[in-house]
Amino acid sequence: MSTPFSLVLQTLYEKTGYAPRGSATNKNARCPAHDDRDPSLSVGVKPDGVVVLNCHGGPKCPTEDVMAALELPMTALWPAELQKTNRPDRRDNNDRWMPCGHDKVAEYLYQDEQGTVLYGVARCALKGNGCKGFRQWRPNPASKSGRRWSLTLDDGSKVRSVPYRLPEVLAAIQDERVVMICEGEKDAENLRARPGITATTNQGGAGMGWPEDFAQYFGGADVSIIADRDETGRKHAQAIVENLMPVARSIYVCQAAHGKDASDHLAAGGTTGDFVEVWAPKPYEGAAG
Repeated sequence: MSTPFSLVLQTLYEKTGYAPRGSATNKNARCPAHDDRDPSLSVGVKPDGVVVLNCHGGPKCPTEDVMAALELPMTALWPAELQKTNRPDRRDNNDRWMPCGHDKVAEYLYQDEQGTVLYGVARCALKGNGCKGFRQWRPNPASKSGRRWSLTLDDGSKVRSVPYRLPEVLAAIQDERVVMICEGEKDAENLRARPGITATTNQGGAGMGWPEDFAQYFGGADVSIIADRDETGRKHAQAIVENLMPVARSIYVCQAAHGKDASDHLAAGGTTGDFVEVWAPKPYEGAAG
């Protein structure tokens, strides 16, 4: 029985006519997704048998494009025992399929001011074993699935980044309602499920960092930052405070009274009104006279 590593290497040879070369666990090959005259594709295998592809050529082809050029499903990168199921590629099931081969269990849409979807973040059913659990995509009408699993545009630039649920954020600021900023879409959705709550986050949470240009959306806002109860969460909250201080009307930083984050707090019976206030860098002083 062939391993994912041997299958990918054999298929690369068949498609490109170039035998991958290197060590027993990492080889260089020609990328089948672009005209690769100087082998630029790194093919590695992790201790658990998961194959990792990295194109270092000018296009820096996404793994999805490499596997499509090989006419292999993304699940071919995974040993059978690490897959949720042994069923074949689910490209025909666009509501559940993800490039990692696992089922999608949640999806978060990032929209512009008019509600047009700019990109999305999908969360899979099995995080770990080499899977990060999240993948980003942008609309692509030309593809079968209607999306491309990359935020890099054809010209090499990135899709415009916006706060999660931007139309709702702008409406809340217009109506002088508090906007809660948390760390991650799951927390934002759990907060939004409570009556009258507007919540947002940035793509990737603390791992990606709060973009500096997000200040443009929060002019005159009353903001409550729900910081994760760890060092990373505190630093992320600090970055948001520094970014919004010049533009927001008020800023408070809170933490969960139960557990680490907003989701833990709510799951333990906490409410949106009993988060623990830890810092008031810009207290609300009422409307100007």
